[in-house]
Amino acid sequence: MADTARSLILPATGPAAPRPVRVACAGFLTALGAGVLEGLARVGDTGAAPLLWRGALYLLVLAVVLRMVHGDRWARALLTVGIGVAGVASLVVEPAARLLSADSLADPFAELGPSGLLLAGVRAVHVLAVLVAVPAMYTPAARRWFA
Repeated sequence: MADTARSLILPATGPAAPRPVRVACAGFLTALGAGVLEGLARVGDTGAAPLLWRGALYLLVLAVVLRMVHGDRWARALLTVGIGVAGVASLVVEPAARLLSADSLADPFAELGPSGLLLAGVRAVHVLAVLVAVPAMYTPAARRWFA
């Protein structure tokens, strides 16, 4: 059983992925976990339909992350553009719009309850994990892995 789980993360044959690639993988897996938590926390507000769409998207991202760990350059490029640019933008636009439309910086936080704080924390973890993962894929050791 341990061999099966390990083969999903590291290449089945050949050398193991360098540390920066494993860090990128851990960052993307952390971001995926945070995304799942955020989706589950919002089910009461949005219903289950968006959760199904998100689940399908997260499975696709997981597959691309696993290909990235195996050294596929296309996966690194797709993660950079899809998650590093579009994904982070989608996570930042809503809070930024709230801050920009408020009369004062305190207004968006005035009515923030426990669930809002939880969502903000999960979203912060999500964004930070991606901001660690994407640069890790472009370190010298990672570049050699993808060459």
